[in-house]
Amino acid sequence: MAISIELGKNLDKAYEDKSLDEVLAAPPSALAGLTEKHNELLTSMGFNTIRDLGGNKFFATAGVLVALSGHVD
Repeated sequence: MAISIELGKNLDKAYEDKSLDEVLAAPPSALAGLTEKHNELLTSMGFNTIRDLGGNKFFATAGVLVALSGHVD
């Protein structure tokens, strides 16, 4: 099953046409709104790539909680 998703607004222009593997291997500044300064800060905490950020259990849990927040009574 092929899946297509538009991430252009969420990525730095230089990464809009990259493959998923290339984006996941990119530094955090490949995400729109993050800069080299953010890379430095995140690297100091062990997050060198977008894959590192997305694979972190704390960030993943926070994302799920936020997603669920609109669906809980």
